[in-house]
Amino acid sequence: MTPQTCILIGAPVDSGKRRAGCLMGPDALRTAGLTEALESLGHQVEDLGNLTPAPHQPDVADGPLFAQNKTIGWTKQLITTAEQAMARGLPIFLGGDHALSLGSVAGVANYAASQGRPQFVLWLDAHTDFHTPLTTDSGNLHGTPVGYFTGRANFDGFPPVENPVPQDNVCMLGLRSVDTSERQALEASAIRRFDMRQIDESGIARPLAGFLDLVARANGMLHVSLDVDFLDPSVAPAVGTTVPGGATVREAHLVCEMLHDSGLMTSLDLVELNPFLDERGRTAHLMVDLCASALGRRVFDRPTRSYQ
Repeated sequence: MTPQTCILIGAPVDSGKRRAGCLMGPDALRTAGLTEALESLGHQVEDLGNLTPAPHQPDVADGPLFAQNKTIGWTKQLITTAEQAMARGLPIFLGGDHALSLGSVAGVANYAASQGRPQFVLWLDAHTDFHTPLTTDSGNLHGTPVGYFTGRANFDGFPPVENPVPQDNVCMLGLRSVDTSERQALEASAIRRFDMRQIDESGIARPLAGFLDLVARANGMLHVSLDVDFLDPSVAPAVGTTVPGGATVREAHLVCEMLHDSGLMTSLDLVELNPFLDERGRTAHLMVDLCASALGRRVFDRPTRSYQ
């Protein structure tokens, strides 16, 4: 395993939805031992601390979108930070809700374009997050990042996406909650998508291996966005968007082990951790363990944990 410089970027984004608590996520991941886990694998860790959003207009309380202007501020800040961090190592964005990926993915895609390489995205999530501000019924912008970074229209006020990620460079694993408007848009798209029924029938390794082969053949850069609700809520309760029937701990570790074996991951999101909903830190520890697997921890190296 080649040691890397892992750049921790705290993004306590809590503006993407109405249920508060994700702003505590970055510090919960640190408390669960993320730095220590990565250092034990031989990586160098640089922690940039927690960001704040770029200056933005105040939000209107009764607007159709929740905290739109604050989310725009976060997006501007994260695009700049992501692009700069890519030049120095492997950025790990500590969320914060999934609205942070509007900025993290757009920023890493800018860097990939500057290197003449294509950007790919692996989306590990129960949801597609393929809405636009006009199609979301809830008004929660954490359901829009894939729509944004693939270049869908109607993101008025947001920074223009300079280097949209091509739809066929996006792979979604673990889907099990998709709104009607999202489904229609997704079916008309070239996005690669695998719901939990497909994973139940054929396993999680086959579709992931096919996608990783595609990234490797294209000499692509791979951003991985891991949402807590990719996992079944019985093992990862600290999320405000629980959807039963998610990935098991073993399936999630297999994904992360395959990512490490491929050597393709160039940036990572850990999102939607709401410590207020956790049980003695078990979800935070699991997210740290998955991150460690993606960066080289093997089966026999895993710690035994007790939650008694």
